[in-house]
Amino acid sequence: MADQRLWGRYALIVLAMVGLIGCAATFTNHGYSPTDVELEEITVGIDTRNSVETTIGRPTSTGVLNDGGWYYVSSKVKYFAYRDPEVIDRQLVAITFNTRGTVTNIERFTLQDGKVVALTRRVTDSGIRKVSFIGQLLSNMGRINLGDDL
Repeated sequence: MADQRLWGRYALIVLAMVGLIGCAATFTNHGYSPTDVELEEITVGIDTRNSVETTIGRPTSTGVLNDGGWYYVSSKVKYFAYRDPEVIDRQLVAITFNTRGTVTNIERFTLQDGKVVALTRRVTDSGIRKVSFIGQLLSNMGRINLGDDL
């Protein structure tokens, strides 16, 4: 009888430990942004796109107009149990070039520098009445004129 109580307590302790371990936060890293040490190897006014590519690699994002800048973005996201994922760190390194392809500026932005941009979803009314598919088929039956197709 004492052995059964002891095993019951062990089982309860093991279940409690598994429950606590299951609630531990997990972290994922996305993207790449160069470190300050890597950025110190780039000299404004001297380095070009080719030398930047050799030093820190090509980015996944570039400027839309005339390939004016390169953007390196990395994020660290925290996942915890049932809660929504939370971005706890974001780094954006922007390297801009002039028309000759020479580096003109290097900037680093963090999550604290960012602003929340509220996205709105605008939906254009299609003008379609709320009629079922069968209703639409039946309403078109009288409009067919076989004489026009012959």
